[in-house]
Amino acid sequence: MGVAVGKLLEGYRDQVEKVLEEAIPSFGATGKLQEAIGYALKNGGKRFRPAIVLMVARALGGKSEVSDAALAVEYFHTASLIADDLPCMDDDDERRGVPSLHKAFNEATALLASYALISAGFDRIRANSETIGDAKRGLLAIENASYNTGIFGAVGGQYDDLFPPKPTEETILAVMDKKTGTLFEISFVLGWLFGGGDIEALDDVKRLSTHFGRAFQITDDFLDLDDEDGMNLPRIVGHERAYALLSSEISQLKGKLKMLGLQLPEFLLLVEEMESRVPSSPFCV
Repeated sequence: MGVAVGKLLEGYRDQVEKVLEEAIPSFGATGKLQEAIGYALKNGGKRFRPAIVLMVARALGGKSEVSDAALAVEYFHTASLIADDLPCMDDDDERRGVPSLHKAFNEATALLASYALISAGFDRIRANSETIGDAKRGLLAIENASYNTGIFGAVGGQYDDLFPPKPTEETILAVMDKKTGTLFEISFVLGWLFGGGDIEALDDVKRLSTHFGRAFQITDDFLDLDDEDGMNLPRIVGHERAYALLSSEISQLKGKLKMLGLQLPEFLLLVEEMESRVPSSPFCV
């Protein structure tokens, strides 16, 4: 993430950090498991996904309280990172320059911490539903989070990442949608629902999040061409085709942002950065 975007998102990140700090005691009396959860949640990060929740709500007028929804997204994201780092998954000993949770504590504690965070995430969605006094929106939010954290979403995406299908354009985009796109969808949908967005437009919000997730991941793929990832889109379909797909996703993303009234400077700058990080000619990559 570039300096300009980082500065623009600073206020949102500070807001997330504040509510995270206040939320740590909700995991109960201090013990090793609670300590591990705190370690994972405080381990830096851009807080990009919960910031999206706050940005969507702001674009909708900023009159609704969505802090619990933002926390839910950060809990889900942190749980996924804990699981990704485990020896049976990606086997990473470090996360953001410090020991990953299973190295700082142990594998069993890390696994249980991820379970606790997922459970707490759903409770935060329930709490936000009560805050705005709208059970229907709460139910739709839980429905979306359940789908996107499960076998059809992040869990299925992680499985496909560990045991990848034959790499084709279609399979890579499908894995991308599940592994990367699902948490972005939860972020946009929760911000929309609890921020007071039109429920009838929810399908368009989901499509927006798909375009956002794909543009985000394809950009990363171009920047990670040296990695030995068998599901790297430019390496599989070629730079020219991957660039065409990126351009299409960004174009559709811009259209959905305009249609839904989400043209905040923050979102527009994020799109601009995705465009600028990849050379305009695929042959320059």
